Amino acid sequence: MLKKLFQSFRFPLRRLPHRRVPDVLTARQHSLQRGDISRYAVSVVERLQQAGYQAYVVGGCVRDLLLDIEPKDYDVATSATPEQVRAEFRNARVIGRRFKLVHVHFGREIIEVATFRADHPQDEDDESPLAVRNESGRILRDNVYGTLEDDAQRRDFTINALYYDPLTERILDHTHGVHDIRNRLVRLIGEPTQRYQEDPVRMLRAVRFAAKLGFDVERHTAEPIRQLAPLLRDMPASRLFDEVLKLFLGGQAEQTFELLLEHDLFAPLFPASAEALARDPQYVGTLLRQAMINTDIRIAEGKPVTPAFLFAALLWPALPARVQQLQAQGMPPIPAMQEAAHDIVWEQCQRTAIPKRFSIPMREIWDMQERLPRRQGRRADLLLENPRFRAGYDFLLLRESAGEKTGGLGDWWTRYQEVGDSERRAMIRDLSGEKSSSGPRKRRRGGRRRTGAGAADSE
Repeated sequence: MLKKLFQSFRFPLRRLPHRRVPDVLTARQHSLQRGDISRYAVSVVERLQQAGYQAYVVGGCVRDLLLDIEPKDYDVATSATPEQVRAEFRNARVIGRRFKLVHVHFGREIIEVATFRADHPQDEDDESPLAVRNESGRILRDNVYGTLEDDAQRRDFTINALYYDPLTERILDHTHGVHDIRNRLVRLIGEPTQRYQEDPVRMLRAVRFAAKLGFDVERHTAEPIRQLAPLLRDMPASRLFDEVLKLFLGGQAEQTFELLLEHDLFAPLFPASAEALARDPQYVGTLLRQAMINTDIRIAEGKPVTPAFLFAALLWPALPARVQQLQAQGMPPIPAMQEAAHDIVWEQCQRTAIPKRFSIPMREIWDMQERLPRRQGRRADLLLENPRFRAGYDFLLLRESAGEKTGGLGDWWTRYQEVGDSERRAMIRDLSGEKSSSGPRKRRRGGRRRTGAGAADSE
């Protein structure tokens, strides 16, 4: 496919340094067509160009279309400032402080418009409120505007620095991004250490794009990641939560997980789970990989996935050791489970700020693991009616697939959901060692004893 897309464009035989004069691909040299682009993105570009500004469709949407992937959204880069963009569109609003953007709304679709950025001043005396770095070099504010050429050099990866003009149908390539698409490489623009220090999340993005596209992380781009991975600890927890969702809910969670481990990026995100993985790589590794595989399968089948289940799996390996510590101090099992869960969630939220709409059902999934073995009397039916039963049951099967010994608990619950009412009663009696020929039992207050219909049919 890629050979066909770019067959009329001659690539350099060796890697050339980034330069100000771009490669220009005409409509005959690439596969993009104006009709492939969102009509709203085309409309925004046309309006801005008619107003006298430069404007292009840019970034991941251009990359994805060249790879025959349907883009999730469309971005536009322009020489117009955010205020000038807003003045052109009634349906626009300026957002952000660290990186000021404009969202132009067309019903449910949003076209994100960014002004061309320039390099930050390196001299501390040249710092301004528009360009702020912290002591480690991380960019805290990025509103220094520049030219199209400046903007191309400020983008993160070469494959994301392609500018498409839907009017002329040309692609402008300042960083040899088309070359890297052809060679299936994720390559950082500029000096890698500096660029990661500016924004450590770029390390996670490198891994995410490599997993999503099936690319390799270029050698110089990958080389400093392990050393700089601890920089992620200083990133805002809310931003890292969003990045984790992108990492694991994009349909390539398993490959992403392997790349995070390869580049030592998993521990800064999930320190307690990384410790558990080091203690018991067989069990923890199997459980986490199976959780990722299950997530990828559900996404491929178009089924819903919830971050609550994903985080339940990611953090579960750290839980048993904490529970055992508390029980060793004399705390009963259930309170020990609850306190350990509270501590682990609190600690994790210091790294990735899990909203309560996910952390509460996550803890309920864990709680179900304590309740599922308690099946006597009417408890099994009450558990079956619990809105968290399905997630808790799926999580039980996940634990068993990783090698946990539960005494056949997963098989029992699987069968209990499949058989009829009389067979369910027999399964409950079997748990307490009762037989169908046993004498009458004393009735419980508030309910009537139900007689069974014999043992369940053998499978």
